[in-house]
Amino acid sequence: MKERLFYLLSKYGLRPNEDLGQNFLIVEDVIERSVERAAIGERDTVLEVGPGLGFLTEKLAEKAGKVYAIERDARLVEILRKEYDWKNVEVIKGDALKVEWPPFNKVVSNLPYQISSPFTFRLLRHEFEVAVLMYQLEFALRMVAKPGDKNYSRLSLMVQALAEAEIAERVGRGAFYPRPKVDSAVVVIRPKPPSERVELDENLVKALFQHRRKVVAKALRESIHMLGLTKGDAKELKATLRTIPHAEKRVFQLTPENVKEIEEYLKAEGILRRR
Repeated sequence: MKERLFYLLSKYGLRPNEDLGQNFLIVEDVIERSVERAAIGERDTVLEVGPGLGFLTEKLAEKAGKVYAIERDARLVEILRKEYDWKNVEVIKGDALKVEWPPFNKVVSNLPYQISSPFTFRLLRHEFEVAVLMYQLEFALRMVAKPGDKNYSRLSLMVQALAEAEIAERVGRGAFYPRPKVDSAVVVIRPKPPSERVELDENLVKALFQHRRKVVAKALRESIHMLGLTKGDAKELKATLRTIPHAEKRVFQLTPENVKEIEEYLKAEGILRRR
C-alpha cells in the first residue's frame, strides 16, 4: 500500500495538501478493521468523506452495494476517476460540510481532522446505522469522556445525548503519510433509539460549557448574553438561579438528562423560548 501511494504521488506529481488535512492512511490492517467494524454487506450504502487516493474506498467497494465518496480536492477526484474502475462507487467533488449528502446507512471515513466537529454534528442529525471514523486522538477522547472526567466537554455531552460512541482502536502517527503531529483513534458511533435521544438547546449547552468548571448557577449568570436574553429576561434569570435544577453542580459533571432538566425549567419560567 505504501508503494502504491508513492507510485501515485510520483505519477501525478502530487504533494499532500496540509491545508486540507491530507494525511493518507497506509496501513492495510487498520483499513480492513474499520471495514469489518462497520459490518458492511452488499445491501449497504456507505458514505466516505475524504477518500484521498482510494485505499479505503477500494476495500469499501469490495463489500458494499454502493459507496459515495466525497472529495474536496479536484486533483484527487481526477486521480480516483482515472485510476479505478469501480462499478459501485460514485466520487462526488465538493465540500462534505456544504454539499447535499446522498442517502446512506453507514459511514466509514478517515476524516480530515479540521472538519471533525462540524461533520460529526451534521452526521448526528441524519439517520444512519453505524459510523466508523478516524479522528485525532484528543478529539476522540473528548467524544467518549464521561461526566466528571477531565476531558468531558460540550462535544462529549452533545454526542452522548444522541449516540453511543466508543474508541475501538488507537492508531499511531506512523500509520499515515505524511506523518501527522498527533496520534489518532478509530471511533465507532451508533445512534441511540429515538426514545433515548436527548434533544438539547445548543445555545444553552454553549452557555453552560463556556464555564465548564463553574457551578451551573454561576456559569449561567456569566453567560446570560449567549442565551439571547433581554434585560428583563436577565433579571428573571438571576432571580431563579438559586432554584434551578443542579444549581450547585459543576458544569462538567452534567449528564445530557441534567441539561434537559435545566432547559425545561428555564422554558417553564419563560426564560428560554420554546422552539
